Order: sequence, then C-alpha cells, then structure tokens
Amino acid sequence: MVRNRGPADGNTALGSAILEAGCSHAALARKVNELGRAQGVVSRYDKASVTRWLSGMIPRGRAPEFIAAGLAGFLGRPVSQVDLGFPTEPQRPVVAKALTYREDVAETLHILAELGSTDISRRSLLGTVPFVATALMDPQRQWLLWLLEEDQAPQLAAVAGGGPAQRVQAMISMFDEMDNRFGGGGVRPSIVHYLSTELTPLLQRRGTPPHQRRLLFTSAAKLAAMAGWCSYDSADYGLAQRYMTQALRLCAEGGDRVLGGQVLAGMSHLATSLGNPAEGVALARAGIATAKSAGSPLGLMRLHAMAARGHAAMGDSQPATRSLVAATAAFDLSRGADEESRWVGYLDHHYLEAEAALVHRDLGESAEAERLAEASVRANANRRRRQAISRSVLATALFQQNRLDEAIGTATRALDQLGDVHSERSVQALRDFRSRLAPRRTEALVRDFERKARPILGEAA
Repeated sequence: MVRNRGPADGNTALGSAILEAGCSHAALARKVNELGRAQGVVSRYDKASVTRWLSGMIPRGRAPEFIAAGLAGFLGRPVSQVDLGFPTEPQRPVVAKALTYREDVAETLHILAELGSTDISRRSLLGTVPFVATALMDPQRQWLLWLLEEDQAPQLAAVAGGGPAQRVQAMISMFDEMDNRFGGGGVRPSIVHYLSTELTPLLQRRGTPPHQRRLLFTSAAKLAAMAGWCSYDSADYGLAQRYMTQALRLCAEGGDRVLGGQVLAGMSHLATSLGNPAEGVALARAGIATAKSAGSPLGLMRLHAMAARGHAAMGDSQPATRSLVAATAAFDLSRGADEESRWVGYLDHHYLEAEAALVHRDLGESAEAERLAEASVRANANRRRRQAISRSVLATALFQQNRLDEAIGTATRALDQLGDVHSERSVQALRDFRSRLAPRRTEALVRDFERKARPILGEAA
C-alpha cells in the first residue's frame, strides 16, 4: 500500500461497487490475485486487504486495474479505476479509442496511426494500457452485424495480386518468419512501425483501385493482428486487445471472413488466458459463425479448439469435449493448406494436438494430456516457443500423475529452450507449472527448480 486518504473519507465508491456486485471481500481478493497471476503479477491479497482499500488505502502498481477488472466481471459491465475512487495514470486518448470498433474505417486508420506512432516513438506517453474484458463485447457484436449485412456470396477472400499488395504480403511473410524463430518481443516494433508509418498512409490515399484496396485492407488487418499477437507475446495485454480490435474492423473492410475468424480466435485465446474464459467462449462462437460461411475447415478447427480451451478453463468437461470433437471433424474436412486461405496454412494436426493437450490438462485428464503434449514436443522441434509451451503442459501432466522427477526434468528443458526467444506466453506457461508445485515446495527437487527458474520466471507466489 502506498497512500491513505485518511479515516474520514474512506473509499465509498469502492464500497458501493462491492455491495452492488454482491461478492465477499475474500472473493474479490482471490479474483484480484488470479487476474494478476494471469498477467505475471504476484500478489497475496486477502479479505483484510479489501478492508484496507475500503478505509482509503490505495494499493500499489496495477492492483487498482485488477480490482476494476474483477468487479467488472462480477457486475457484468465495464468498471474503471476512476469509478472505484482510485486515481489513474494519465492516458493518451487513443488508449480508450482503440478499444472501439468504428463504423467509419477512416477513423480506424487514424486510430492505428496514432496508436502505432505513440507505441513506438513515445511509449511513456501511452500511460497504463489495461486489458478490459468487458470491452470485448462490442467488437464481436459489430462484427456479427457486419456478417449479417454482408451481401456477398461466401467465398475465400482473394489475397494474391501484384502492385503494392504483393510487396506488403512479402513483408508479412518476413515478419511471420521472424516471429516464429525469435518470438514476438523482438519483431513487434518492426511490425508496428511498418503498419503505422508505411501501410496506413497508403490506405489513406485516394484513387487506389477497388481490388487493390481490398487486398491492402486485408493485409493491414493481418499486420494489426500480428502486432496484437506480438504484444501478447511481450505481456502487453492491453495493447494486444487494441490491435486485435482494430484488425477485426480492417477485416470487414477487406471482406476477409477467414482472417476475421482468425482474429476472433486470437481475441478468444487472449481472453481465456487472462482469466476470462466465458468471454473467450463467446468470441470463439462468433468466430465459428464466421468460419462456417468462409470455406475454411482449418480456420473452423482452430475456433472450435479455442471454444474447448474456454470451456475447459471453466471446468465444463462436456462442452469442452464436444468442441474438441467438432475441431477434429472440421480438420478432417480440410483438403490441406494448399486448398485454403494463406492465413490458416500453418494449422495442422500438430496444432490441434497442442491445443487439445491444454484442454485435457485443464480438465485433469493427465494421461491424454501427456500423450498429446509429447506428440506436440516431437512435432515442433524447430519452433522453440511452441515446444516450450508444450513441454510446460507435459510437465504439468506428469506432475498430475505424481511423477515429480520427470515433471521437473521436462520443465527444466523448457527453461533451457527459451534462450533468445522473447515470448511471455512461454514464460507464463512455465509459471503456471511452477504454481502447481506449491504444495511440494519444501522438497529438494522443487527447491532446485525454483532456483534455476527464478532468473527467468521471477519470484514465485
């Protein structure tokens, strides 16, 4: 705690919100700790902490953000730190604007240019960029309305062509290769710079032929989605949400339903990973509605897998299993990546194995999680980020079977693999495994692993 308003003026705004939410002090404290852990922030708040907040004390760091997010979840509506009586860091207006899906695409381009420019050149002026789970509702609603109103026949959007679109697509391929090899942290600034200073001005010019314009908007959507994924990989979760939201709007302008479904899959992944699985399932369902009319079984497979992830995170075994079955059925309908959009060409049965392993892990089905995670490790020898995540899942599956020495050995190999891969998602996967070791933290193997992990994973909770 860093400051106290004084006994005479306790935080009545916070008290009113807690009363309206109907949650106990202990439940709110647990939610704040849980949301923090999902973003790599360790805290040990309890009901006494909430009492202190109500008396006027202001918690350190990002705790007010997590308190607002937790209460928003209980209330089912957006809640800001200011609403709860907490001061906030100054924010650039674009931080709020970038959460919205604008009908006027010219506004979207202005937002992207400002967000990218501020992100790269004047990062400190952005202020706090929180992840706002409740703000995910509007983009999916707007996208589904566009989908209903779109009068074009369902087909794969064209993504080939000459001119400037071909050059942009070459840049996308280069950025994608760098991301796969080195992780999102290293390549993100280059993607954002190219998107905001090269491609966005190109889209703002008049006179571009309609075919080229659609291709360029689709390419811009892909780059904005990549900026979102790379921000996610750098633990900039609020920025990830904003880039993905703007990417979805650009997909509509380009008319690309396949890519739109994949952006929704990314937003679903982000929501579920940050402790909002119900939102994750809703986003996946919006993507499924999109992909069913897009002619992309591989894209549909990924979206069903994301729905399974959300259901599993909530402990809902039957819908999770149904979603996995649907993902397998969609995959079986595909005639291969060469017959589909380039945006889903990386999806294969190894991808499905890796996602299914996570689902079985969260459902406590450790033997199946072990089998699938081992298969993913073998299949991704050249993709260190994916292999590190799969090794973390495998380590958890082994630990669930009380095979501690094997679990520690597997997790240690995952630590060693990270090397120069800048991937917060890989780090978070290992933090998840480490948190499960807490009941056995006094054992020598666990203490030794903690010593090795601390420089990379930070302090344990």
